[in-house]
Amino acid sequence: MTSTQTSVQTSVHTLIVGAGPAGILAAFYAAAAGPVLVVDRFTLPRDKSCGGMIHPLSQQIFAEMGVQMPGRLLLEPDTVYFRYNDWDHQYRYDTKLSFGNVDRKPFDEWMISLIADKAEVWDACSYVGHEETADGRLRVTLDARGEQRVVICDWLVGADGSRSRVRRALGLAPFDCYLTVQDFCLRTGPVDAVFDCFWTGEVPDLAIGYVIPKNERALVGLIYYPGTKRPTEQQDRALDILRQRLNLGESIKREGWSALKHRSAKDIVAGAGRVLMAGEAGGFLSPTSGEGISWAMDSGRSAGRAIAAGGSPECVQATHKRGTDHLRRMIAWRLRIYPLMTSRRGKSLFRLAPKPLIERLTRRI
Repeated sequence: MTSTQTSVQTSVHTLIVGAGPAGILAAFYAAAAGPVLVVDRFTLPRDKSCGGMIHPLSQQIFAEMGVQMPGRLLLEPDTVYFRYNDWDHQYRYDTKLSFGNVDRKPFDEWMISLIADKAEVWDACSYVGHEETADGRLRVTLDARGEQRVVICDWLVGADGSRSRVRRALGLAPFDCYLTVQDFCLRTGPVDAVFDCFWTGEVPDLAIGYVIPKNERALVGLIYYPGTKRPTEQQDRALDILRQRLNLGESIKREGWSALKHRSAKDIVAGAGRVLMAGEAGGFLSPTSGEGISWAMDSGRSAGRAIAAGGSPECVQATHKRGTDHLRRMIAWRLRIYPLMTSRRGKSLFRLAPKPLIERLTRRI
């Protein structure tokens, strides 16, 4: 995947750290202003732990880009509807919110293909740090498979996830992170064709869990609060509980990942100077549902458009901030309701709420 690198120092208009949805969208739009280089610390296509749920907002952004997600990426069932499932009180509610159902690795591979003629991509290449040059550009140091490389750029986009090195380089505190553990389990019988988002007090430290059918398998994911001890042991115990309720067989693959936990809306940062932030690195993720792909795409699009529009660093930052203000407002609203959502009282109110209200709230979480 890595392009041939023939020089120690390279000059581009925009350097993007992170080849996920945020970085891809930033590259797609920033390419209108000049040469783009995308780097990612993983070998691409990466095998990222993810539910693989494509929100309608993501599909709208694809339509705006003039592309359509290939049908070959969709699994069986190709569409799943969100369902809230409180197992402790035997209450569940099926909503009208639908998602495209994919595996993340081929989805990422297809997304990278969208910038094949717009950007150069280096994989297994980590961001080390950056500094301003005498002429006001940025000198970025990278580690490419153990070899130091230097890239001079006008703009740097940090799209490198919840543990963003670019974010830390701006002097921002790292996020607290949820830990997600996912198992791909063989199915021993039918599994409901829904994005089954569940909660139960039987699993200690559980923020939320989900079960999604994917061809002959079922993806079982549990999101644990920061600081959870022995999460793999908790996952084993959770699977034993789930197998008593669902047609789940042995796990053929287990994977883990981290997702940011907002402390407050102040964690949302569009950038500073010639550095723009997108995706989880900038704090752009739903704090109530954990859905991140559409937020990454939206914030990455904003960063790319701001760079393409040009102007001084102050002007570009202002453009990117305006482009992400709606995301910031939505996150602030979600952070206000999250304590109620996760409380016993909130769960009781949810069960009593009128269904039209539940539908509206579901679409906003």
